[in-house]
Amino acid sequence: MTNREEAARLDAIDPLAAKRGAFRLPDGLIYLDGNSLGPLTHAARAALEQTIDVEWGDGLIGSWNTADWVGLPRRIGALIAPLTGAEPGDVICTDGTSINLFKVLSLALDLRRTRSRVVSERHNFPTDLYVAEQAIARAGHDQQLTRVDSTDELDRWIDDDLAVLLLTHVDYRTGAMHDLARITAQARAAGALVVWDLAHSAGAVPVELRAAGVDFATGCGYKYLNGGPGAPAFVYAHPRHHGTLDQPLAGWFAHADPFAFDARFEAAADMRAFLSGTPSVLGMRALEAALGVWVDVDMTAVRAKSIALCELFIATVEARCADSGLMLASPRDASARGSQVSFCHPQAYAVMRALIEHGVVGDMRAPDILRFGFAPLYTRYVDVIDAADALARILEAQLYQAGAHGSRAAVT
Repeated sequence: MTNREEAARLDAIDPLAAKRGAFRLPDGLIYLDGNSLGPLTHAARAALEQTIDVEWGDGLIGSWNTADWVGLPRRIGALIAPLTGAEPGDVICTDGTSINLFKVLSLALDLRRTRSRVVSERHNFPTDLYVAEQAIARAGHDQQLTRVDSTDELDRWIDDDLAVLLLTHVDYRTGAMHDLARITAQARAAGALVVWDLAHSAGAVPVELRAAGVDFATGCGYKYLNGGPGAPAFVYAHPRHHGTLDQPLAGWFAHADPFAFDARFEAAADMRAFLSGTPSVLGMRALEAALGVWVDVDMTAVRAKSIALCELFIATVEARCADSGLMLASPRDASARGSQVSFCHPQAYAVMRALIEHGVVGDMRAPDILRFGFAPLYTRYVDVIDAADALARILEAQLYQAGAHGSRAAVT
């Protein structure tokens, strides 16, 4: 088993090691929660200062042109595109993931109005299911949502009555990862449209949307893309759908010529059709700057390190926390797992609070899941060893039973 000395050697030869310096990470803290909120980048902080003090402070409204604020949605989309296997014109940055999901689902339901079934997973992220129910109810096409319990069960629902298949690529609880290419091909062969949620994929694992023929995808900017709390999200649409993007929340920025101020709506013929109102400039500038760290990054290297970090964590935790009540919740097969490892424990919330108190930040998801996200751009191999050691000490001494570790905060 790898010890800390060997982990330090791996860090010394890590081709991604230099990227850690792009992030502001507090001394003495091991941050394994980038799958919920990525850390601040120095570039994002500088960009916000520039935007506030110079562009907004001095340039005022003129900065829509001089600083090209108006071009932010497309510029950011072009930066996200290579991380998702898309072309620059296939992706645009706008609104939040839930809003974008409603847009693409409503559009997809309309495109397959003669089919009656939408299929998703029972344990999909709740927002996706809430949005699906609302989109179906408002579409008025006599369609219904079917929730399946497992990937194996998907197969029997992919038929000529399937309108839309809505899946999250990497499960938010366990990190289990779907075979995106295979499932997309199967659904499209049945004539259905496919919508993927990439919230836990973009910036964590390689994704090939264009090559797989994915119809639509959405994702957020604040997890592995490090755009900041509540950062703007993004939308992908395959080029075959461009020019027919009749989404339900179109606003003036989705117009073919917004500043013509035409009283009649004419949708833009490209991805701008997914825009709604005025872009959130501060949020977009932070995300744009944060994405600069990815410009020279090979996602193959990211995936290789991600697998190595996760495998090391699983092996170390299981070796040092035997008989502690922990049970691996993530797939053991690395090819079926994203950049996250989850363990179940009956006192998951209290254990995580104790772990955070001891300088290791992860999070928990009800009812009993401890989540640890591994972001290869800043997570080190020594962090993995130290985090596993801290977890072992807490469990062995039952430190989670002390103090107010069981008292729930508003955000878990």
